[in-house]
Amino acid sequence: MAGARSIGKYALGLAAAVMLSGCGGFLGSNPDTENMTAQEIYALAEKDLDRGRPDDAAHYFGEIERLYPYSEWGKRALIMQAYSYHRDRDYENSRAAAQRYLDIFPADEDAAYAHYLLALSYYDQIDDVGRDQGLTKKALQSLREVIDLYPNTDYAKSAKLKFELAFDHLAAKEMEVGRYYLKRGHYTAAINRFRIVVEDFQTTSQTPEALYRLVEAYLALGLDEEAQTAGAILGHNYQSTDWYADAYALLTGRGLNPEAKGDGWLTQVYRQVILGKWL
Repeated sequence: MAGARSIGKYALGLAAAVMLSGCGGFLGSNPDTENMTAQEIYALAEKDLDRGRPDDAAHYFGEIERLYPYSEWGKRALIMQAYSYHRDRDYENSRAAAQRYLDIFPADEDAAYAHYLLALSYYDQIDDVGRDQGLTKKALQSLREVIDLYPNTDYAKSAKLKFELAFDHLAAKEMEVGRYYLKRGHYTAAINRFRIVVEDFQTTSQTPEALYRLVEAYLALGLDEEAQTAGAILGHNYQSTDWYADAYALLTGRGLNPEAKGDGWLTQVYRQVILGKWL
């Protein structure tokens, strides 16, 4: 099936190239690629991959593309160059090679893998919630393209899992900023951040804490009805969590119960999500 193949077909190499890699005539340091066949250069690149030298492998795959452009070997080398750069954590060059492959061979069966590598070049740079969230948003966009364009492939399955993690990452960033404001007594600013999580990231793992923090912030402002409503949503959807237990203790300690009250934005969320009333 188009796009469903593993890159291992090329990473493991063709039998002819593997045989050539065993020949010692051209495997010295800095071989003259100008006088080598595409198969011979490909074998050098594979050997460097096996040795854990993906940067050198990327160089040789690039030489094949340069010397044998638009050939079958050149096409294989280009996707492998993107793979090699990614293994070397050279994400910018990996992304550039993958995009070049898509520009030249948009309908090829390995276009799905090129799209997937493009998405990974963003996703694998997401390492903590303190980083620039632009990378996370680009990862989400690229992963969504893989899911939409190649829905029946293994790449789409992997992209869905990574999409969920990246989505959670964005929510975690909102929570980090919200907690910062909350600790400093900037309750309105904190509420705005937690509201984003509840409204835009409600399927993530961050939502229970966001609802609890809303209880804290609203109680601090003396807005009891909003705090009660946040507690009601938390109790309905996450009753078994510690976040609800803590929220319940906060509310009952003030003589309040978790219940939907008033007509604020949280009450609208309660009506939509819990009662199924959208008007």
